[in-house]
Order: sequence, then structure tokens, then C-alpha cells
Amino acid sequence: MNRNRSTPGIRASAAPGVALALPARLALAALGALALLTWLAIAPRAVAQEVPEAVEYCLACHEDASLTLSLDDGSEMGLFVDRELYMGSVHGAELLCTDCHQGYDSDDHPSGATAESRRRYVLASYEVCRQCHFDTYTRTLESIHYEYLKAGLEEVPVCSDCHGAHDVADPHEKGAMVSRSCASCHDREYQVYAQSVHGKALVGEGNQDVPGCADCHTAHSIADPSSAAFHIRSPEVCIRCHGDERLMAPYEIPTEVATTYLADFHGVTATLADPEEVEERQLVVTCVDCHGEHGILSPVLMTEGEMKAQVAEVCADCHEGAAQDFPAAWLSHYRPSFSHAPLVFLVELFYRVLIPFMVLGLALQVGLHLYRVAVRR
Repeated sequence: MNRNRSTPGIRASAAPGVALALPARLALAALGALALLTWLAIAPRAVAQEVPEAVEYCLACHEDASLTLSLDDGSEMGLFVDRELYMGSVHGAELLCTDCHQGYDSDDHPSGATAESRRRYVLASYEVCRQCHFDTYTRTLESIHYEYLKAGLEEVPVCSDCHGAHDVADPHEKGAMVSRSCASCHDREYQVYAQSVHGKALVGEGNQDVPGCADCHTAHSIADPSSAAFHIRSPEVCIRCHGDERLMAPYEIPTEVATTYLADFHGVTATLADPEEVEERQLVVTCVDCHGEHGILSPVLMTEGEMKAQVAEVCADCHEGAAQDFPAAWLSHYRPSFSHAPLVFLVELFYRVLIPFMVLGLALQVGLHLYRVAVRR
């Protein structure tokens, strides 16, 4: 067998080989351009993450994990700063150490600095954040946390307790907000929330559409959740999401759950009430009364009997002696139709026809009367 023999088949296959050379060169050029664009996108960040000379000066000592400060109460406070965590934080590329730790520089670094205790040092640092985040800081002065702080409860969280000190993460990332901030103090509520339909989606799946702690309680001007004002306002929190068609569409959750609540007796009462004048918890049922607060379960996953029993228990709080089938008198979150509450639907349809007819008849009568008066003149 002669392997060097030229055959028509081999010569015929050579032409396509030459034709593929141009696309290959184009693909290589495109790959090079993509690599260049990627480098151009990354290069500024790499430059931005270079440690400033002033920060390097501080890290020369504060990268020592054994560096501590003796406090007046006899305890030791670690002064170690992790370079990678700091430079990866939202402040790493923006601030120098002395922007927050004022009075410390290469010429004046007081060696006798101390504090009464670690907690007193943290509370004193609360004022530092006000320099840049003044609007946010002022909102914290309206929160239930600050009320407890004024009353002398030093364990109440301040800025660095929730956001960190040298490792400040993006505060808009809900997963970090829940796990690093609220859960560190409110662990019992967090454990309940983590098993709820919202918590499983956020904590387990990383779904950013579902509400985290700050979506319901706000981040800084946190109201007292046990107050009557918070209870009466709570439907606004739920409707913010459940009334948004764009947000609910991917999950096939009808926004009628919001509109039907607002249209019934309880919803109207809650809407007309003035939260600023509410002194005691009014007998108004809101979303959280039936669905729960932190441990909200999906009604879809509950059996019909379980849901009815849960609602009946809520009804009995106000309607003493109510039977187990008492909630059957409520239309729930359905709109009346031939398939659901047909009698109510027909009565509603009758009035929709009757009332306009009566109004038009009354207007016609008045018009004819005025016409007769004008003619007789």
C-alpha cells in the first residue's frame, strides 16, 4: 500500500482545509479581542485594589495577630486587621485607616490609648459612621434599637455590629444581611424564618426576590414590632410585594391576595386607621394574624383542613364562640364568580346593573323637570 500516492479524494479534501483557515484566523482574532476587553475591564479594579501607602503603614503593625490593646476593665482587645478582608470590603478601595481612626498618624500615634471596655469602644465608634452616612445615621435615631440604647442597654446593636468594622460587605445583599446582622442577636426568630417559605427561598436557594429582615422591618429606622402602629401598618409591607404583578408573575401568585384583602371589612378598617393615633392593638385582622410573622408557610403546601383550622383559630380571638366552619362565611382571597360563591357574584352583578340604571333614571328625571320649568317660562 503506497501512502504517498496522491488520489483525487485527497486532493478534493485539500480545498476545504484551505477554506477553513480564514474562519480560524477570524476566531483567533475574536478570542484575542475578548481577552483584551477582559483585561481592560479587570485592570482598573486591580489598580484600585492596590493597598495605599498610608494603609500599608498601618498594616505593618496591625497584620500581627498577636497585637492587642489592654482595656480598663482588664480585658484585651485584638487589633489585628486582615488585609484581604479589608481590601475586599466596600471601604477598602475608598477609605484610609485614619478616615475612621482620627488622631492616629505616623507622627502622632498615642501609645496610651485605651477604653473602659470593648463594648464602650464599639459604642464610641458609632459616631464615626455619621461623618459619611449622616442621613442613615439619623434614621437609626428613630429606631427601637436606639430607644433601648438611650435607656442604657449597651448590648443593642450599632453600625459595626451589623455591617462589620474592617470587613464591611455590600449591605444590599440580603443573604449577608440576614446571616451576619439580624440573626446574630435574633437567633430564635431567624431559625423560625429559615424554615418559612421566604427563608427557604432566600437562605436555601439565594432567591433575592423574597423579603429579608430589613424588607419588613427596615434597616435603620426599625419600629417596635410589638406596637399597635406596626401591626396596623403590616399590610403595607406585605402588599409591597404581593401587590406587584411583575414580581409575582414568575411564581404564579395572583395579586388578588392584596386587592381582595383591601376590599373586605378588615382591609378597609386597617386602611382608614391612623397609625399615629392608634394606642392599643385594634381588633383588625392583618396578613400576619392569619399567615404568621416569621414562620410563614405556603398555603399551597398546607391541606385545606390545616388552613381552615388556622384561620378559625384567628377568628375565634375576636369572634367568641365562633364554630370551626365560621371562616366559610368569608370569601377568602377569591373574587366572587360562578365557580366560587355564585350567589354573591349574582347579587353583586345585579347591583352593578341596578345602581347605574337608577342613577341614569334619576338624572333623566331631573333633566326633564328642568326642561319643563324652562318651557313654561
